[in-house]
Amino acid sequence: AWECQEIPQPEPTPEEQKEMRIAELKAQLDGTDYKIIKCSEYSLAGVELPYDIAELHAQRQALRDEINELEK
Repeated sequence: AWECQEIPQPEPTPEEQKEMRIAELKAQLDGTDYKIIKCSEYSLAGVELPYDIAELHAQRQALRDEINELEK
């Protein structure tokens, strides 16, 4: 009878871990793009913004700062 065994994967190198973290952070940043677009649209239409733009900007800037630090 055949038996399936999981092949152990090597631990990611520090460089691979860094690249994985950068990709994760960029995905988080991309995931909030729609909020920025909605805020821009609402602002142009002269209606109340659907999100707290200051908080949104601070969150996105923190992601950018961490990405920039990792990319150094």
